[in-house]
Amino acid sequence: MFAILEVIEARKSFTMHLQGGVCLPAVAGVNFLVHAGECVALIGPSGSGKSSILKMIFGSYRCDEGSIVLRHADTTTDIAASEPRRILALRRDTIAYVSQFLRAVPRVSALDVVAEPLVASGFDRETARARAGIMLQRLNIPERLWPIPPATFSGGEQQRVNIARGFLPVMPLLLLDEPTASLDAGNCDVVVALIAEKKRQGVAVVAIVHDADVRDAIADRVVDVAAFAAAA
Repeated sequence: MFAILEVIEARKSFTMHLQGGVCLPAVAGVNFLVHAGECVALIGPSGSGKSSILKMIFGSYRCDEGSIVLRHADTTTDIAASEPRRILALRRDTIAYVSQFLRAVPRVSALDVVAEPLVASGFDRETARARAGIMLQRLNIPERLWPIPPATFSGGEQQRVNIARGFLPVMPLLLLDEPTASLDAGNCDVVVALIAEKKRQGVAVVAIVHDADVRDAIADRVVDVAAFAAAA
């Protein structure tokens, strides 16, 4: 299998403009590969920079230095050097992301929240909604909740909607930031099965998972982010 993602000497720091421009280093010298069909788990203590690395890959954070090389359909893109328009295109066609919190437009139904990535990539709405319904069923979201905006749901239900939205499209790269943190054991098992399916489809997965049992079930390799601690 070829490397879909290659992070090369990436560095990130944050400037605190309201604190006199103090610079807080986050991570430095970040290096790892993720191959098609492989899950790489990022490990390390809270605050070590795991989520920052995912956000650099997704393009939410700009790297101070280094490259984040994404390969898809005979095209190679350095995310760290890409313009915002290119980043948006990658999010539509190449990178799926399940964050820790669901961010959805108010008053939009759960079914349409989940279907939206397929609609954005060119599927007709009826097909997208049908596939969204199947994914919601797999994640044990009752059909009576599908027409309701997910902002009214419990935390666990919102996270399952979030997972359904991220897992529905088949994209080459899938980023997971604590996807099972608020789930019961049964729904954790569903997510583990969904990740296994993605790997069989040749998707490269980068995951932050604190639950050791889940991590052991999904990860082919682990990367200890403590090795990338930036000097102050």
